[in-house]
Amino acid sequence: MTVREEIEQLKREKDAVILAHYYVRPEVQELADYIGDSFSLSRTAVGLKEQTIVFCGVSFMGESAKALNPEKTVLMPDAHADCAMAHMADPEKISRVRETYDDVAVVCYINSTTELKRYSDVCVTSANAVQIVRALPNKNIFFIPDKNLAHFVAEQVPEKHFIFNDGYCPVHQQMKTEEIRKAKALHPRAEVLSHPECTKAVLDMSDYVGSTSGIIKYAGESSAHEFIICTEDGVLFELQKRYPEKKFYFTDTEPVCEDMKLITPEKILHVLKTGENEVIMAGELCEESRKPLEEMLRLAK
Repeated sequence: MTVREEIEQLKREKDAVILAHYYVRPEVQELADYIGDSFSLSRTAVGLKEQTIVFCGVSFMGESAKALNPEKTVLMPDAHADCAMAHMADPEKISRVRETYDDVAVVCYINSTTELKRYSDVCVTSANAVQIVRALPNKNIFFIPDKNLAHFVAEQVPEKHFIFNDGYCPVHQQMKTEEIRKAKALHPRAEVLSHPECTKAVLDMSDYVGSTSGIIKYAGESSAHEFIICTEDGVLFELQKRYPEKKFYFTDTEPVCEDMKLITPEKILHVLKTGENEVIMAGELCEESRKPLEEMLRLAK
């Protein structure tokens, strides 16, 4: 029996479903029942009938799925797969901001720890951040943890006053404008599609800025046939699957999230067999972190 066949058999036996982010390995995406970005996977997790969720992503994704589904079992194929940016904010600073500003909303990018979510008013993803921030009644917005996404949203919603944090995604932060210019020189007809976790200098060079799902959608709707992709390279699998007639390029320093790549089919099989790496959350923490996630889903409807 192949690894895939064993996984399919165990899914039936354990009443399990596999969710995978676009940034994981192609062979993992091929095994998934649902593939998406953070927002689509959050919505998907809420409506699942299966009692066990195997989440092929980094830790904050599994924690969010557990907070939204406290009665279900959530398993992580690799317990060490984490997101550096998720830790780049601090509850003490949140408290100081709340003391300084009367009319403030703490807007927490979903790429954050459960502990940060519990101190926040609403979560957002790159797909819905502009929509949700615009809908908030508050004048002041403390956006955590990503400074790059925060600045992008602030430009789209100039009527709000933003307080910025210092966090960032190491993969998107390292993207260099000179490498994009080189790629553009090699492929002059290519459009540049960038994730808003990139720096402003990169976004200013882009033909389109949006979430991972937004980039995929735009590539299909654009009349262009060549694209320079400024986000994690795992998205290439979905792009090529959907649009085999189009060409996609990356910069010389290809953007790779090593944590996402930790997940393998063999590790999925292992947790299905053993039940290891279950996401465990204390009741109070689970409840408090669920509130901003539910508020996100409500406002994003």
